[in-house]
Amino acid sequence: MVPKIVVTGQLPEPALKVLGEAGEVWVAERALRPDELRERVAGAAALVTMVGDRVDDSVAEAAGPGLEVVANVAVGYDNLDVKALSARGVTVTNTPGVLTEATADLAFGLLLMVTRRLGEGERLLRSRTPWNFSLGFMLGAGLQGRTLGIVGLGQIGRAMARRARAFGLSIVYSGRNRAPAEVEAELDARHLPLGELLRTADFVSLHCPLTPQTRHLINADTLRTMKPGAYLVNTTRGPVVDEPALAEALATGVLAGAALDVFEKEPEVEPRLLGLDNVVVTPHLGSATVETRTEMALLAARNVAAVLAGEPPLSAVTA
Repeated sequence: MVPKIVVTGQLPEPALKVLGEAGEVWVAERALRPDELRERVAGAAALVTMVGDRVDDSVAEAAGPGLEVVANVAVGYDNLDVKALSARGVTVTNTPGVLTEATADLAFGLLLMVTRRLGEGERLLRSRTPWNFSLGFMLGAGLQGRTLGIVGLGQIGRAMARRARAFGLSIVYSGRNRAPAEVEAELDARHLPLGELLRTADFVSLHCPLTPQTRHLINADTLRTMKPGAYLVNTTRGPVVDEPALAEALATGVLAGAALDVFEKEPEVEPRLLGLDNVVVTPHLGSATVETRTEMALLAARNVAAVLAGEPPLSAVTA
């Protein structure tokens, strides 16, 4: 029988071509509710998922014993119950590497937007508010000679650090593991405990995975420990930040500003954040270039094709 492949969102044509050669493909035209996903996955050999899809044991049960692979079109996989899927013999894959540079570009762009008040300035012009140039008009914060704190010095965190070094920033970082000595040397980066990083850094950029340990890592308590006048950038996963606590810190001047590409309850955004001029928000655009999204989809499709052909996947996730 031809393997059934369920895809929960639109994919670029090159990826669909790879999947079409591996089985019979069904593609959702919109995001599926959990009950719709369980209904659609029945009898599937492969499931290609997006970051908004929650795939747990109930989905695997609905698919049946023929489910061989779940390919997540993302580097993060907090939306998948990897342990439950692995226990059923299902291979889980993700898309590491291919989105590193695009996400770091976006993260650094957000840093520039919030520190130089670019979004605020554009809104002023679009609203046709009268303005005149003066030396004190819409002053922002410069980057040169200041310190960027990176929480999670993985591939994307390192790419962010390289961009920051080019702009004259010093690098400190924290994370579960210390980076190799050669990476620290390349970036001239100092490892610090999280608390010390928050007290030291002028700008903090989050690049850690979402785990039980990092959920609400940035909360009311940790926000109060940040350096006065600091800025926060989040391009990793929304739930790493307690959004109501962040909104309070921004409204009361605990932080100078924040730039967010991800949100705790996507596509919803904490309403208080949307009303603050010192906040920049973008709709999960970290990997959103034509080239990157195509490569992500292709890697996911190739993982599916490999597993269905009885070959090892290109980028497996282990429980």
